[in-house]
Amino acid sequence: MMKAETVAIAVERTRTKKTKPAADQLGFGKYYTDHMVMIDYEEGRGWHDPRIVPYQPIQLDPAAKVFHYGQTVFEGMKAYRTEDGRVLIFRPNSHLERLNRSSARLSIPPIDERLALEAIRQLLLVDEEWIPEAAGTSMYIRPFIIATEPALGVTPSRAYRFMVILSPVGAYYAAGHGPVSIHVEADYVRAVAGGVGEAKTAGNYAAGLKAQEEAARGGYAQVLWLDGVHRKYVEEVGSMNVFFRIGDTVVTPALTGSFLAGITRDSVIRMLRHWDVPVEERLLSIDEVSEACRSGALREAFGTGTAAVVSPIGELCWQGDRIAVGDGLTGPLAGKLYEALTGIQRGLAPDPFGWTWTLRE
Repeated sequence: MMKAETVAIAVERTRTKKTKPAADQLGFGKYYTDHMVMIDYEEGRGWHDPRIVPYQPIQLDPAAKVFHYGQTVFEGMKAYRTEDGRVLIFRPNSHLERLNRSSARLSIPPIDERLALEAIRQLLLVDEEWIPEAAGTSMYIRPFIIATEPALGVTPSRAYRFMVILSPVGAYYAAGHGPVSIHVEADYVRAVAGGVGEAKTAGNYAAGLKAQEEAARGGYAQVLWLDGVHRKYVEEVGSMNVFFRIGDTVVTPALTGSFLAGITRDSVIRMLRHWDVPVEERLLSIDEVSEACRSGALREAFGTGTAAVVSPIGELCWQGDRIAVGDGLTGPLAGKLYEALTGIQRGLAPDPFGWTWTLRE
């Protein structure tokens, strides 16, 4: 596992600390800690001036390229407080590797992953008192990069800023960890292979907002996207990868380049294979899913992602029909995966995969 290395990072502490919210009021992405990371990039100089500063607004020139051409990437990872007081970060190296893959697609220069990890480590140490302890809570870590060069020519920026903010969080969905309802999107397209669908970049999420907004009006928590060419193959839910347990086999859409290769997706696949549960990564049509629902072959479905971890799916809406998945409740495999994965993340269970990184070695 990649380790942090000692790097000189300047620290400016805030003079006015914020009031910390109660654990039962956290929600997701509503509160932010006292400090943040900034590291700048200039062509010819590289990444430089790593620093931790008080949480604050960002000052940018109105011509900064991020505003006009969308050169930005981000990641999301979590840190967990264990019962014995340790702090564990889940698969930070995998997240930073993916950040650089996203950057490559957006013509953003790679950041030194060891520098980024050390900056995250020191930020967590500065704001360690913010890391919640209650079950179901964690510290969400949001690293991101924006293009800052003030120029309107359609070329890659020559200046960037890497930042990290922290947000103590609870459950991602209003329903907590219970089953969610999903609308299968038939009209809008989010991404296609060859585009930027496999990069974690802002435009992918902006492209999904309209469909998400319409689904929410119908009472659905998320949108399930179909491929943009044939309009029939299942890809991903807006904030999650998706799995279907058909008979005794778990099926998840193969990575085709049009949607995100989730870190939690990879974790779940590896855990299932560790348990000798059959897993297939393949093209999966919505018609196959619908037929499996109607015949009873679809025993359960669930989404996976950093924010929700493992989220059971209780209902799908396809072409106006509301289809119950299994008995509409949390399936046994989804429940087992959630308990096993969060057990590793919170230090309650052994970590045979070497996924967790301890804040204080």
